[in-house]
Amino acid sequence: METKKTSLYKLHQNSKAKFVEFAGYQMPIQYSDGIVEEHKFTRNCSGIFDVSHMGQLFIYGDDNLIDDLEKIFPLDLKNLKLNHSKYSFLMNDDAGIYDDLIITKIDNGFLIVLNAACKENDYKILSELLNGKYKMVLDEKRSLIAIQGPKSVQILNDIIDGVRDLSFMSGNWFLFEEQKIYITRSGYTGEDGFEISISNEKAESFTKKLIEKGAKLIGLGARDTLRLEAGLCLYGHELDKNKTPVEANLKWAISKERISKGNFIGSERINKQLNDGVSKIRVGIKPEGRVIAREKTKIYNQSDLHIGEITSGTFGPSVNGPVAMGYVENEFSKKDTKVFLEVRGKRHPANICGLPFYKKSYVKGAN
Repeated sequence: METKKTSLYKLHQNSKAKFVEFAGYQMPIQYSDGIVEEHKFTRNCSGIFDVSHMGQLFIYGDDNLIDDLEKIFPLDLKNLKLNHSKYSFLMNDDAGIYDDLIITKIDNGFLIVLNAACKENDYKILSELLNGKYKMVLDEKRSLIAIQGPKSVQILNDIIDGVRDLSFMSGNWFLFEEQKIYITRSGYTGEDGFEISISNEKAESFTKKLIEKGAKLIGLGARDTLRLEAGLCLYGHELDKNKTPVEANLKWAISKERISKGNFIGSERINKQLNDGVSKIRVGIKPEGRVIAREKTKIYNQSDLHIGEITSGTFGPSVNGPVAMGYVENEFSKKDTKVFLEVRGKRHPANICGLPFYKKSYVKGAN
């Protein structure tokens, strides 16, 4: 199958991007400055991320749509305000996660942003669950561009006046060159930032304007180190069909009101786990030395028992040391528990720690 390219492919090429194949797309992993410099630039200034490979699913319908979506997602959608967003999951009957996603209430429906590798399957699952009752558009004609970092608000507001008034996890329609674009204040880096849904033909001219104002293109490599420092999950690593939101330490994302009623897919298992506890849970792990423990690294306790596995690990440029996340048996999940990571046949000391590794600086606002 031919690898797809986003609307910014030429711009990435001209900016000397190094490409990798990711979820069926040619995507920039880094530029000439390298991952560490790109990471630091995002933390200190403003980075631009091409996330157009992700799915933008628009579902349109009446009040019945809210009822039907509440049977699927563990969210209180009836009380979600217009142009406000929530983080959620598409689950199977056993509460295993098909995908994690952001759902935003828009006029006459919802916009759901899906992970690139999951979007086709998600569309199929949702179409079947909704019985074809509603208009569903997985819009390939729109690009998705994220701008992240402390200077992003000033840079973006210079181009699109009014975005500075958005609060975290809220959005709205704005005009760019006489075309409607949808902007939400959100991101995946632990920094203040925005995600912009824009037509493919306007994506390049819009991105060039951001660059003129001082933002820089950043690759997927730094996106990964940024999200890991912020303690954020990556689908296919921390989340998959064999893990539940409770095991992933994400129960905060499930509406308390919905838990008490329990009438959504996977609710029985979620309720059972909330009441009885879980056998494994996602934790932050800080190696003591400089060793980097990658995905699938085995975790042992002090008595040489195999108690878990790393799901993501890297060097964190902002914390100047290695960071990792993984799943351990619940009894070993307390902060400061000493563990050992087996890297290349040798065991290295590490400690269970709280998340995030790097403190978020999201702009909070009225919800």
